[in-house]
Amino acid sequence: MLVLIAGLLVFLGIHTFTTLRAPRAALIARIGEGPYKGLYSLLAAVGFVLIVLGFGLYRAHGWVQIWYPPAALRPVTYLLMLLAFIALAATYCPPGKIKSTLRHPMLVAVKTWALAHLLANGDLGALLLFGAFLAWAVYDRIAVKRRGDMGVPASSVTAGDGIAIAVGTLAFVAMFGLHPWLIGVPIM
Repeated sequence: MLVLIAGLLVFLGIHTFTTLRAPRAALIARIGEGPYKGLYSLLAAVGFVLIVLGFGLYRAHGWVQIWYPPAALRPVTYLLMLLAFIALAATYCPPGKIKSTLRHPMLVAVKTWALAHLLANGDLGALLLFGAFLAWAVYDRIAVKRRGDMGVPASSVTAGDGIAIAVGTLAFVAMFGLHPWLIGVPIM
C-alpha cells in the first residue's frame, strides 16, 4: 500500500504543483521551460509507474474489502464510463457544444472515471486510488475557476462533437476487451 500512496503523492503532487502559478513560474524562471517540462514529465511518469506497481502489489498481497457494491450500480457505472470516454475524447477534438459545455473536459473525464470506479469497487485500494483522483480533480476544477480560466468558449455543435461521441463510444466498447488485458480485471 505504501508504494501506491507514494505514487499518488508524486503523480497528483506534480499535477497539483501546476495549479500553484507563482511557485510554478518561479521554478520555470529558475531552471527554464524545457527543463521544467522534462522534470514534470519525469515525475509524472515515476508517479504513474509507482501507482501501477503499488496497486498491483496491493491486489496481490494486501486486499481489504470494505463494502460490496450492489449489482444495481453496474449500469450506472457503465453509463458514467461512457460519458467519461466521450469527455476525454472531447478534450482532443475541435471545439464544439460538448467541449464548451464541459469547459474543462479532461477534468470532467477524470471526475466521472473516478466516481464510476468508486461505485464499482468496494476495496480499500480502489477507494484510495479513485478517491484520490476524484479529490484531486475537484480541487483542480476549483483552482481553475479561481484563476479565471473559463475553459473553452461557447460554441455550437460541430463535427468535433460527432468525433468525440464516436471516438468515446469506440473506446468505451474497446475497454470491455482491453480492461482484463491492461488492468488484469474483467469489467463484467
